[in-house]
Amino acid sequence: MIILLKALQLVSTLLTVYMWVVIVSALLSWVNPDPYNPIVRFLRNATEPLYSRIRRMFPFIVLGGFDLSPIVVIFAVQILSALIDRLVFDMAMNARMMGALSSFLMG
Repeated sequence: MIILLKALQLVSTLLTVYMWVVIVSALLSWVNPDPYNPIVRFLRNATEPLYSRIRRMFPFIVLGGFDLSPIVVIFAVQILSALIDRLVFDMAMNARMMGALSSFLMG
Protein backbone atom coordinates (compact mmCIF):
# COMPACT_ATOMS: atom_id res chain seq x y z
CA MET A 1 0.00 0.00 0.00
CA ILE A 2 2.82 2.40 0.87
CA ILE A 3 4.57 1.63 -2.41
CA LEU A 4 1.40 2.43 -4.34
CA LEU A 5 0.97 5.70 -2.44
CA LYS A 6 4.56 6.71 -3.17
CA ALA A 7 4.16 5.77 -6.84
CA LEU A 8 1.01 7.89 -7.11
CA GLN A 9 2.76 10.80 -5.41
CA LEU A 10 5.62 10.45 -7.90
CA VAL A 11 3.18 10.50 -10.82
CA SER A 12 1.53 13.61 -9.38
CA THR A 13 4.91 15.31 -9.05
CA LEU A 14 5.87 14.37 -12.62
CA LEU A 15 2.58 15.78 -13.88
CA THR A 16 3.30 19.06 -12.09
CA VAL A 17 6.78 19.21 -13.61
CA TYR A 18 5.34 18.52 -17.06
CA MET A 19 2.77 21.27 -16.57
CA TRP A 20 5.60 23.73 -15.91
CA VAL A 21 7.44 22.47 -18.99
CA VAL A 22 4.30 23.20 -21.02
CA ILE A 23 3.99 26.69 -19.51
CA VAL A 24 7.63 27.56 -20.21
CA SER A 25 7.33 26.16 -23.73
CA ALA A 26 4.22 28.25 -24.39
CA LEU A 27 5.88 31.39 -23.06
CA LEU A 28 8.98 30.79 -25.17
CA SER A 29 6.85 30.42 -28.28
CA TRP A 30 5.93 34.11 -27.96
CA VAL A 31 9.54 35.33 -28.23
CA ASN A 32 10.77 33.11 -31.09
CA PRO A 33 13.85 31.60 -29.39
CA ASP A 34 16.84 30.04 -31.13
CA PRO A 35 15.61 26.62 -32.34
CA TYR A 36 19.11 25.14 -31.92
CA ASN A 37 19.33 26.00 -28.23
CA PRO A 38 19.40 22.70 -26.26
CA ILE A 39 16.83 23.91 -23.74
CA VAL A 40 14.46 25.02 -26.48
CA ARG A 41 14.94 21.70 -28.28
CA PHE A 42 14.23 19.78 -25.07
CA LEU A 43 11.07 21.78 -24.40
CA ARG A 44 9.88 21.34 -27.97
CA ASN A 45 10.65 17.60 -27.97
CA ALA A 46 8.85 17.18 -24.64
CA THR A 47 5.69 19.02 -25.66
CA GLU A 48 5.26 18.91 -29.43
CA PRO A 49 4.19 15.23 -29.71
CA LEU A 50 1.28 15.84 -27.36
CA TYR A 51 0.44 19.19 -28.99
CA SER A 52 0.31 17.62 -32.45
CA ARG A 53 -1.91 14.80 -31.20
CA ILE A 54 -4.31 17.34 -29.69
CA ARG A 55 -4.29 19.39 -32.90
CA ARG A 56 -5.21 16.27 -34.90
CA MET A 57 -8.01 15.33 -32.51
CA PHE A 58 -9.36 18.88 -32.29
CA PRO A 59 -8.55 20.82 -35.48
CA PHE A 60 -10.49 23.84 -34.20
CA ILE A 61 -7.94 24.26 -31.38
CA VAL A 62 -5.83 26.59 -33.57
CA LEU A 63 -7.64 29.90 -33.87
CA GLY A 64 -6.20 32.36 -36.36
CA GLY A 65 -2.62 31.25 -35.75
CA PHE A 66 -3.15 31.09 -31.99
CA ASP A 67 -2.55 27.54 -30.76
CA LEU A 68 -4.64 26.60 -27.73
CA SER A 69 -3.19 23.10 -27.33
CA PRO A 70 -0.96 24.10 -24.36
CA ILE A 71 -4.08 25.25 -22.52
CA VAL A 72 -5.75 21.90 -23.21
CA VAL A 73 -2.65 20.07 -21.91
CA ILE A 74 -2.52 22.19 -18.75
CA PHE A 75 -6.23 21.61 -18.15
CA ALA A 76 -5.83 17.83 -18.62
CA VAL A 77 -2.77 17.71 -16.35
CA GLN A 78 -4.65 19.63 -13.66
CA ILE A 79 -7.57 17.20 -13.83
CA LEU A 80 -5.29 14.14 -13.68
CA SER A 81 -3.28 15.63 -10.84
CA ALA A 82 -6.43 16.41 -8.84
CA LEU A 83 -7.74 12.88 -9.36
CA ILE A 84 -4.45 11.34 -8.27
CA ASP A 85 -4.19 13.63 -5.24
CA ARG A 86 -7.73 12.69 -4.22
CA LEU A 87 -6.92 9.00 -4.64
CA VAL A 88 -3.78 9.36 -2.51
CA PHE A 89 -5.77 11.20 0.17
CA ASP A 90 -8.52 8.56 0.21
CA MET A 91 -6.00 5.71 0.39
CA ALA A 92 -4.13 7.40 3.24
CA MET A 93 -7.34 8.00 5.16
CA ASN A 94 -8.44 4.39 4.66
CA ALA A 95 -5.07 3.14 5.88
CA ARG A 96 -5.29 5.41 8.91
CA MET A 97 -8.81 4.25 9.70
CA MET A 98 -7.81 0.61 9.34
CA GLY A 99 -4.88 1.20 11.68
CA ALA A 100 -7.11 2.88 14.24
CA LEU A 101 -9.69 0.10 13.95
CA SER A 102 -7.10 -2.64 14.39
CA SER A 103 -5.57 -0.92 17.43
CA PHE A 104 -9.06 -0.49 18.90
CA LEU A 105 -9.88 -4.16 18.37
CA MET A 106 -6.50 -5.40 19.64
CA GLY A 107 -6.24 -3.36 22.74
